[in-house]
Amino acid sequence: MTCPTIDNETLSVYEQKFKALSDKSRLKIIFELNQRGKVCVCDLTELLGLPQSKLSYHLKLLLDVNLITMERIGKWNYYELNEKEIKGLLSEQLCCIFYPNSK
Repeated sequence: MTCPTIDNETLSVYEQKFKALSDKSRLKIIFELNQRGKVCVCDLTELLGLPQSKLSYHLKLLLDVNLITMERIGKWNYYELNEKEIKGLLSEQLCCIFYPNSK
């Protein structure tokens, strides 16, 4: 596996992803998407007990760092985990950055 370089750009990318994960509401969104797959925003408001405006704010933060994806179907937006990105945060790739000489 080729490890990414530890430059400021790489660190900034991870900083933004971890900032997006540093909120209970966003962690709940990720949990629900993991459990249910693709979910309509209308269902997420009910599942999470959040008003639409607050939910939209949290979804935008997760979208901005590519941890979730959105698809518009008719008049509704459906959200889904970006599994590649989520797994990347828990992967050898991230460990490789912080422990480059570990075996």
